[in-house]
Amino acid sequence: MTFEDHFSAFAPDYARARPVYPLALYAFLIEQLSARQTAWDCATGSGQCAIGLTPYFERVIATDASPDMIAHAIPHPKVEYAVAPAENAPIADESIDLITVAQAIHWFDLDRFYAEANRVLRPGGVLAYWGYAQTHFTPEIGAVLTRLNNEFLKPYWAPQIRTVNQEGYLNLRFPFEEIPAPEIRMETHWDLSTFLDYLGTWSAMQAYRKAREEDPLQTLLPEFQRAWGEETTKTGNWELFIRVGRKL
Repeated sequence: MTFEDHFSAFAPDYARARPVYPLALYAFLIEQLSARQTAWDCATGSGQCAIGLTPYFERVIATDASPDMIAHAIPHPKVEYAVAPAENAPIADESIDLITVAQAIHWFDLDRFYAEANRVLRPGGVLAYWGYAQTHFTPEIGAVLTRLNNEFLKPYWAPQIRTVNQEGYLNLRFPFEEIPAPEIRMETHWDLSTFLDYLGTWSAMQAYRKAREEDPLQTLLPEFQRAWGEETTKTGNWELFIRVGRKL
Protein backbone atom coordinates (compact mmCIF):
# COMPACT_ATOMS: atom_id res chain seq x y z
CA MET A 1 0.00 0.00 0.00
CA THR A 2 1.07 3.61 -0.52
CA PHE A 3 2.27 5.45 2.57
CA GLU A 4 1.07 9.07 2.74
CA ASP A 5 4.04 10.78 4.36
CA HIS A 6 2.92 14.04 5.99
CA PHE A 7 5.72 14.32 8.53
CA SER A 8 9.20 13.30 7.32
CA ALA A 9 10.06 16.78 6.11
CA PHE A 10 10.04 18.11 9.68
CA ALA A 11 11.15 15.07 11.67
CA PRO A 12 13.66 17.07 13.81
CA ASP A 13 10.94 19.60 14.78
CA TYR A 14 8.53 16.77 15.57
CA ALA A 15 11.08 15.18 17.89
CA ARG A 16 11.64 18.49 19.69
CA ALA A 17 8.21 20.09 19.81
CA ARG A 18 5.54 17.47 20.32
CA PRO A 19 4.03 17.17 23.83
CA VAL A 20 4.86 14.29 26.17
CA TYR A 21 2.03 11.96 27.20
CA PRO A 22 1.04 12.03 30.89
CA LEU A 23 2.00 9.39 33.45
CA ALA A 24 -1.69 8.91 34.28
CA LEU A 25 -2.23 7.48 30.80
CA TYR A 26 0.51 4.88 31.17
CA ALA A 27 -0.67 3.99 34.68
CA PHE A 28 -4.19 3.32 33.39
CA LEU A 29 -2.91 1.16 30.53
CA ILE A 30 -0.62 -0.88 32.76
CA GLU A 31 -3.53 -1.67 35.08
CA GLN A 32 -5.26 -3.46 32.20
CA LEU A 33 -2.43 -5.91 31.55
CA SER A 34 -1.75 -9.37 32.93
CA ALA A 35 1.80 -9.41 31.52
CA ARG A 36 4.36 -6.72 30.71
CA GLN A 37 7.03 -8.36 28.65
CA THR A 38 6.78 -6.62 25.24
CA ALA A 39 4.95 -3.53 23.97
CA TRP A 40 4.61 -2.34 20.38
CA ASP A 41 4.39 1.40 19.82
CA CYS A 42 3.02 1.65 16.30
CA ALA A 43 3.59 4.82 14.24
CA THR A 44 6.02 5.89 16.92
CA GLY A 45 7.10 9.10 15.17
CA SER A 46 10.15 10.22 17.11
CA GLY A 47 9.45 7.85 19.98
CA GLN A 48 7.68 9.94 22.64
CA CYS A 49 5.28 7.15 23.56
CA ALA A 50 7.86 4.39 23.16
CA ILE A 51 10.11 6.10 25.70
CA GLY A 52 7.14 6.53 28.04
CA LEU A 53 6.55 2.77 27.98
CA THR A 54 10.11 1.79 28.94
CA PRO A 55 9.69 1.86 32.75
CA TYR A 56 6.96 -0.77 32.50
CA PHE A 57 8.20 -3.29 29.91
CA GLU A 58 11.20 -5.50 29.38
CA ARG A 59 11.18 -4.63 25.67
CA VAL A 60 9.52 -2.01 23.46
CA ILE A 61 9.27 -2.39 19.69
CA ALA A 62 8.69 0.97 17.99
CA THR A 63 7.84 1.16 14.29
CA ASP A 64 7.10 3.94 11.87
CA ALA A 65 6.63 3.99 8.10
CA SER A 66 8.85 7.08 7.82
CA PRO A 67 12.62 6.42 7.75
CA ASP A 68 13.25 10.06 8.62
CA MET A 69 11.15 9.80 11.76
CA ILE A 70 12.99 6.70 12.87
CA ALA A 71 16.32 8.40 12.12
CA HIS A 72 15.41 11.18 14.58
CA ALA A 73 13.80 8.96 17.21
CA ILE A 74 14.90 9.20 20.83
CA PRO A 75 17.38 6.38 21.60
CA HIS A 76 16.84 4.09 24.57
CA PRO A 77 18.38 0.70 25.41
CA LYS A 78 14.95 -0.93 25.81
CA VAL A 79 13.52 0.41 22.53
CA GLU A 80 14.03 -1.39 19.22
CA TYR A 81 13.19 0.95 16.34
CA ALA A 82 12.22 -0.32 12.89
CA VAL A 83 10.85 1.18 9.67
CA ALA A 84 7.57 -0.58 8.92
CA PRO A 85 3.95 0.28 8.06
CA ALA A 86 1.30 -0.21 10.71
CA GLU A 87 -0.38 -2.87 8.63
CA ASN A 88 2.69 -5.11 8.21
CA ALA A 89 4.93 -5.19 11.26
CA PRO A 90 8.10 -7.30 11.67
CA ILE A 91 6.69 -8.86 14.84
CA ALA A 92 6.04 -12.50 15.73
CA ASP A 93 2.53 -13.87 16.20
CA GLU A 94 1.03 -13.54 19.70
CA SER A 95 4.14 -11.87 21.13
CA ILE A 96 2.81 -8.46 22.26
CA ASP A 97 1.16 -7.53 25.55
CA LEU A 98 0.24 -3.94 24.66
CA ILE A 99 -0.06 -2.05 21.37
CA THR A 100 -0.09 1.74 21.53
CA VAL A 101 -0.91 4.17 18.72
CA ALA A 102 -0.51 7.83 19.66
CA GLN A 103 -2.10 10.50 17.44
CA ALA A 104 -1.83 8.32 14.31
CA ILE A 105 -4.68 5.80 13.94
CA HIS A 106 -6.50 8.12 11.51
CA TRP A 107 -3.76 7.58 8.91
CA PHE A 108 -4.06 3.77 8.91
CA ASP A 109 -5.85 1.27 6.70
CA LEU A 110 -7.95 0.37 9.71
CA ASP A 111 -9.14 -3.10 8.70
CA ARG A 112 -5.63 -4.23 7.82
CA PHE A 113 -4.20 -2.73 11.00
CA TYR A 114 -6.82 -4.43 13.17
CA ALA A 115 -5.95 -7.75 11.53
CA GLU A 116 -2.27 -7.13 12.27
CA ALA A 117 -3.04 -6.17 15.88
CA ASN A 118 -4.99 -9.39 16.37
CA ARG A 119 -2.12 -11.35 14.88
CA VAL A 120 0.61 -9.99 17.16
CA LEU A 121 -1.32 -9.58 20.44
CA ARG A 122 -1.11 -12.36 22.99
CA PRO A 123 -4.45 -13.77 24.21
CA GLY A 124 -5.85 -11.09 26.50
CA GLY A 125 -3.47 -8.47 25.11
CA VAL A 126 -4.56 -4.85 24.84
CA LEU A 127 -4.72 -2.32 22.02
CA ALA A 128 -4.82 1.37 23.03
CA TYR A 129 -4.95 4.36 20.75
CA TRP A 130 -5.49 8.01 21.46
CA GLY A 131 -5.36 11.44 19.93
CA TYR A 132 -5.78 15.09 20.75
CA ALA A 133 -7.13 18.10 18.90
CA GLN A 134 -7.87 21.48 20.45
CA THR A 135 -4.91 23.22 22.06
CA HIS A 136 -5.86 25.22 25.18
CA PHE A 137 -3.54 27.95 26.40
CA THR A 138 -5.29 31.30 26.97
CA PRO A 139 -8.34 32.88 25.29
CA GLU A 140 -6.04 35.39 23.58
CA ILE A 141 -3.84 32.66 22.10
CA GLY A 142 -6.94 30.67 21.21
CA ALA A 143 -8.27 33.60 19.18
CA VAL A 144 -5.08 33.73 17.08
CA LEU A 145 -5.21 29.94 16.61
CA THR A 146 -8.78 30.26 15.35
CA ARG A 147 -7.66 32.88 12.84
CA LEU A 148 -4.74 30.69 11.78
CA ASN A 149 -7.07 27.80 11.07
CA ASN A 150 -9.99 29.66 9.52
CA GLU A 151 -8.04 32.06 7.31
CA PHE A 152 -5.04 29.93 6.37
CA LEU A 153 -5.08 26.23 7.16
CA LYS A 154 -8.66 24.99 6.86
CA PRO A 155 -8.47 23.90 3.18
CA TYR A 156 -5.15 22.13 3.81
CA TRP A 157 -6.25 19.66 6.49
CA ALA A 158 -6.39 16.09 5.17
CA PRO A 159 -9.84 14.43 5.43
CA GLN A 160 -8.47 11.98 7.99
CA ILE A 161 -7.91 14.80 10.47
CA ARG A 162 -11.69 15.15 10.90
CA THR A 163 -11.58 11.79 12.68
CA VAL A 164 -9.63 13.51 15.44
CA ASN A 165 -10.81 17.11 15.37
CA GLN A 166 -14.53 16.48 14.98
CA GLU A 167 -15.15 12.92 16.12
CA GLY A 168 -12.47 12.10 18.70
CA TYR A 169 -12.16 8.55 17.27
CA LEU A 170 -15.59 7.68 18.69
CA ASN A 171 -17.04 6.63 15.33
CA LEU A 172 -14.23 4.26 14.38
CA ARG A 173 -15.07 0.57 14.20
CA PHE A 174 -13.48 -1.14 17.21
CA PRO A 175 -13.50 -4.97 17.11
CA PHE A 176 -12.10 -5.47 20.61
CA GLU A 177 -13.60 -5.88 24.06
CA GLU A 178 -13.72 -2.19 24.92
CA ILE A 179 -12.40 -0.99 28.26
CA PRO A 180 -13.81 2.36 29.46
CA ALA A 181 -11.07 4.98 29.69
CA PRO A 182 -10.94 7.79 32.26
CA GLU A 183 -10.74 11.45 31.32
CA ILE A 184 -7.06 12.30 30.98
CA ARG A 185 -5.56 15.60 29.91
CA MET A 186 -2.08 16.22 28.59
CA GLU A 187 -0.23 19.27 29.89
CA THR A 188 2.89 21.07 28.78
CA HIS A 189 4.89 24.15 29.76
CA TRP A 190 6.29 25.92 26.72
CA ASP A 191 7.87 29.18 25.70
CA LEU A 192 6.60 30.91 22.57
CA SER A 193 9.34 29.52 20.36
CA THR A 194 8.50 25.90 21.25
CA PHE A 195 4.79 26.58 20.84
CA LEU A 196 5.38 27.93 17.33
CA ASP A 197 7.59 24.94 16.54
CA TYR A 198 4.69 22.72 17.60
CA LEU A 199 2.30 24.54 15.27
CA GLY A 200 4.86 24.05 12.53
CA THR A 201 4.52 20.27 12.91
CA TRP A 202 0.85 20.31 11.93
CA SER A 203 0.29 18.45 8.68
CA ALA A 204 -1.88 21.28 7.33
CA MET A 205 0.93 23.75 8.03
CA GLN A 206 3.31 21.71 5.93
CA ALA A 207 0.74 21.41 3.13
CA TYR A 208 0.10 25.18 3.19
CA ARG A 209 3.81 26.04 3.08
CA LYS A 210 4.39 23.66 0.20
CA ALA A 211 1.42 24.90 -1.83
CA ARG A 212 1.78 28.64 -1.16
CA GLU A 213 5.53 28.97 -0.57
CA GLU A 214 4.91 31.20 2.42
CA ASP A 215 4.66 30.73 6.16
CA PRO A 216 1.47 31.78 7.97
CA LEU A 217 3.30 31.67 11.28
CA GLN A 218 5.49 34.54 10.12
CA THR A 219 2.41 36.47 9.01
CA LEU A 220 0.74 36.00 12.39
CA LEU A 221 3.88 36.24 14.51
CA PRO A 222 3.11 39.77 15.85
CA GLU A 223 -0.37 38.59 16.90
CA PHE A 224 1.02 35.52 18.64
CA GLN A 225 3.61 37.69 20.42
CA ARG A 226 0.92 40.08 21.68
CA ALA A 227 -1.31 37.20 22.78
CA TRP A 228 1.58 35.48 24.55
CA GLY A 229 2.40 38.57 26.58
CA GLU A 230 5.28 39.03 28.97
CA GLU A 231 5.37 35.58 30.54
CA THR A 232 8.23 33.46 29.26
CA THR A 233 6.46 30.13 29.81
CA LYS A 234 2.78 29.27 29.54
CA THR A 235 0.84 26.13 30.42
CA GLY A 236 -1.11 24.41 27.69
CA ASN A 237 -3.37 21.40 27.84
CA TRP A 238 -5.22 19.03 25.54
CA GLU A 239 -8.01 16.53 26.13
CA LEU A 240 -6.99 13.02 25.07
CA PHE A 241 -9.45 10.89 23.10
CA ILE A 242 -8.67 7.35 24.28
CA ARG A 243 -9.93 3.96 23.14
CA VAL A 244 -8.72 0.80 24.78
CA GLY A 245 -9.72 -2.79 24.06
CA ARG A 246 -8.75 -6.36 24.86
CA LYS A 247 -8.16 -8.96 22.18
CA LEU A 248 -11.32 -11.01 21.75
